[in-house]
Amino acid sequence: METMLGKKDSMTPPRRMINVGSHSFTRSDFHSVGQTLLEYMTRVGGLSKDDQILDVGCGVGRMAIQLAPLLSEKGSYNGFDIIKESIDHCTKNISSRYPDIRFHHADIFNSNYNPDGKYISDEYWFPFEDGSFSFVLLTSVFTHMLSSEVENYMKEIQRVLKPGGRCFITFFLLNEESKKLISESKSSMNFVFPIEHGMTADAVSPEVAVAFEEEYIRQKYNELGFTILDPIHYGNWCERTSDVGFQDIVMATKN
Repeated sequence: METMLGKKDSMTPPRRMINVGSHSFTRSDFHSVGQTLLEYMTRVGGLSKDDQILDVGCGVGRMAIQLAPLLSEKGSYNGFDIIKESIDHCTKNISSRYPDIRFHHADIFNSNYNPDGKYISDEYWFPFEDGSFSFVLLTSVFTHMLSSEVENYMKEIQRVLKPGGRCFITFFLLNEESKKLISESKSSMNFVFPIEHGMTADAVSPEVAVAFEEEYIRQKYNELGFTILDPIHYGNWCERTSDVGFQDIVMATKN
């Protein structure tokens, strides 16, 4: 699958919408990161132009912009996010050009991004029928969620995936190697505050950055009827050598 050249047009969000938390990105970064993620999804996850794709936490359309011109008539894309402004931007500027690319607002409570949300993450039901998708992607989503929320989302991913469908999810995973690098102060992410099934880098606001024990994540995949396509592709967040970018990538199929 070829990548789309990043161009500054109406589909590209303004810079104020690209910035997230303490992270600042240029419009060029927005497209280059999307292109890189698409390459990983194609190489690691086998993403094809015929896939029915669900983008959980789609943001301001980083992956939708890359995928829109590439999908075949058999392919489709749906994305949802908790920030209504992002969904409104995507609907106005992307769906207007590509009607089969659809966006949905998930009115989920988040103290930082959606303080008036009426749903909570650990009870949220994805608004799609069972077995609707062949490929589900989450990038930088579970790195900002606690274990009860992750477990609910994983149940929903399992529900909406077709048998044999694939999920591409990024994590910060704690294992012998990453823990050693953290303890040696080599990691760029300082996961030192314990939470259930993992660690956080911020004791006051744990969702700022969350790392889970790899053993726990493997157990949950197994319990929910997924097969992880080993090896896990570890990122360079803890200063290890990696060819898949910053976060760890777990690719799995629904049994």
